[in-house]
Amino acid sequence: MEWTVGTVIDAIADAIPDRLMTICGDRRSTYREASERTTALAKFLVSKGFGTHTERADLQPWECGQDRVALIMHNDLYPDAFIACSKARAVPVNVNYHYTPTEIRELLDYVAPRAVIGHRTLLARFAGALPDGVDLIISIPDDDDTPPIEDTIEFDDALAQGRSWDGDLPAVTPDDVVMMCTGGTTGRPKGVLWRQGDQYVVSMNGGVHAHVDEIHQKVQYAGLPWFAVSPLMHAAGLLTAFAGILNGQTAVLYDSTKFDPHRVLATIEREKVGLMTMVGDAYAVGLIDAIRSGEYDVSTLFSVASGGAPLNVEHQKTLRELLPGVILVNGYGSTETGNVAFGASENDETNTIVGFTPHADTRIASEDLDRFLEPGDEEDGWVVRQGRMPLGYFKDPEATERTFRTVNGVRVVQSGDRGRISEDGTLLLRGRDSLVINTGGEKVFAEEVEEVLRTFAHIDDVLVVGRSSDRWGSEVVAVAAGDDGLVASIESGELQRYCRDKLAGYKVPKEVVVVDDVRRLGNGKGDYRWAKATATETSEATVS
Repeated sequence: MEWTVGTVIDAIADAIPDRLMTICGDRRSTYREASERTTALAKFLVSKGFGTHTERADLQPWECGQDRVALIMHNDLYPDAFIACSKARAVPVNVNYHYTPTEIRELLDYVAPRAVIGHRTLLARFAGALPDGVDLIISIPDDDDTPPIEDTIEFDDALAQGRSWDGDLPAVTPDDVVMMCTGGTTGRPKGVLWRQGDQYVVSMNGGVHAHVDEIHQKVQYAGLPWFAVSPLMHAAGLLTAFAGILNGQTAVLYDSTKFDPHRVLATIEREKVGLMTMVGDAYAVGLIDAIRSGEYDVSTLFSVASGGAPLNVEHQKTLRELLPGVILVNGYGSTETGNVAFGASENDETNTIVGFTPHADTRIASEDLDRFLEPGDEEDGWVVRQGRMPLGYFKDPEATERTFRTVNGVRVVQSGDRGRISEDGTLLLRGRDSLVINTGGEKVFAEEVEEVLRTFAHIDDVLVVGRSSDRWGSEVVAVAAGDDGLVASIESGELQRYCRDKLAGYKVPKEVVVVDDVRRLGNGKGDYRWAKATATETSEATVS
């Protein structure tokens, strides 16, 4: 039997109603409270005509027959909004609030939401970016200094109307979808459509339960709280939080928009956290310094997991020294693939993660995608995943066909990474062909940044690459050629201001290396290998 997020939450609430489901700052919600609150919000949405208009059986993989609800939210109440949409048979859609208003508008034009649920400060910031066709805006107070926004309904008022509505919620189905937005190479995001039944199993640590009693039994003992430090607007943060919640654990949600390692450690001490999930090196640097201060009791912590970006070896060693006995975990996957593999630290002389253990459905496909490679094969191929996977990309049949392929009669999703599986079953990654820079857990597409830089008056040609960074894992660097005014514009901050007006802050190059000519290959494509070497070896001018 397959399950939806909402039905699992209600089943857990029946079994352990008084256990805390989420903690975020001063808000502490039990499973019973969350179940009742999400039902009320779902009823409000349904009373306004939201739901499913075309069933999955009548749709193509890239089509969505359900109303979309954009979540422009901080972590507080994010799981509740997500669950409520599920119960209403509407589609929750994650929105990155680090985007500029222009980027938000482009994303929402693509998603075409009928409703927006957002925190008041974010709604105020993006008020001019909301497209036509938004029928409903639900506002969540998060700042006493930000006044109520015109033409919105307050969250508590929506709940009250939902509780007073005497209609019934629709019968949900595992075919109902969730849309997880990821970036696109031209700046246009892609909405990945997941069946709820598949996502629950693959990415939320769920299963195919024959009967509700299995859920009731599974959640009787949950252990120590699970601290999701990452923002829930990212797939990595959201899915790790739900992996805890949908197994009856208490999920501690980070209650600030800015990462503060001392705030994180104080939360671990206060809530007696057992497991923490974060985003790689971008978080590890500050945490290491804060742990060294000795100000916090983090003795309850038994595991630190990184999703969205891996921990480098040196940071792993330092964390194992500072936190003896703590297990470090690197997760490997993507919005499209779900969980592909994981690596856990071993109690050996290195104290580091040695390789990845692939999921049972992870395979290696040959270069031409006509067969599967076997463990021990010397040939590098494409890392793919079979079994439960997304339906496709929203409104994009071509991209769906490129990413979701058939190998030997088996449908797979192609990760974009090359690799092989050794004889002992270890997954060895060889690198990603696409020009994606993972900086602090944020995905930056080189072509998008290049497109902006090429519109700058003093730049003639440019390539954008990722360069290794102790703090960010990888940082965005541009290698550019231009006229005599290029260096001066960098030194004055003119180029930085230009970029920040058009790009989210994490996409702005940390450095611009000025060269006489940008090297290109015979076919006109950029020589990115040369650009990366140049960015690594040279630093002639900076924009940071």
